[in-house]
Amino acid sequence: MGHRDVAKVGLGGPVGSGKTALVQRLVPRLDDAGYDVGVIANDIMTQEDADRLRESFADRLPADLVAGVETGACPHTGIREDPSMNLAKIDEFTERHPELDVVLIESGGDNLAATFNPELADYFMFVISVAEGDDIPRKRGPGVTQADLLVVNKTDLAPHVDVDLGVLREDADAVRGDDPTVFTNCKAEEGVDEVVDSIERSVLFA
Repeated sequence: MGHRDVAKVGLGGPVGSGKTALVQRLVPRLDDAGYDVGVIANDIMTQEDADRLRESFADRLPADLVAGVETGACPHTGIREDPSMNLAKIDEFTERHPELDVVLIESGGDNLAATFNPELADYFMFVISVAEGDDIPRKRGPGVTQADLLVVNKTDLAPHVDVDLGVLREDADAVRGDDPTVFTNCKAEEGVDEVVDSIERSVLFA
């Protein structure tokens, strides 16, 4: 069974936007819904995120279904230009666990231009943080405009950084058209169920 037989969900976004925290909330929900899940964390020179995730999911996922990929270069390389390292890791997952349903692929911290190679991700989420300011959607980076789902995370910080969530919502809708945007607060687990619903509708029920 090769990597094309498993749903692949990419998560991109700037450093500190909350990609890892979102993965930590998504996996238990997908697991409770009966899906077999694998996780890949991309980083430039470290396995730190992968180690943290492996520890988080110790009671849910086999250790060999959480892996780190060290791109050794710009994070875009491993998710867009040359996804071969990630695809090879997915092949390893499916060879060992043929029942696998979905793999979450977290990019290393990247910028607003980051997108996933369509061969690597069937569904692409881009995560931004309210703390980065309410002008992020207006900058129209490819990550914001091309993602299947835009996740605006850390909504709890809005009052502290003078961000109007209503304006942020209007701007996101304006640049994304009919493509969905979900507002989340991973700390309080708000909005996470909506993200799971989007994944299910788009790639697991499809």
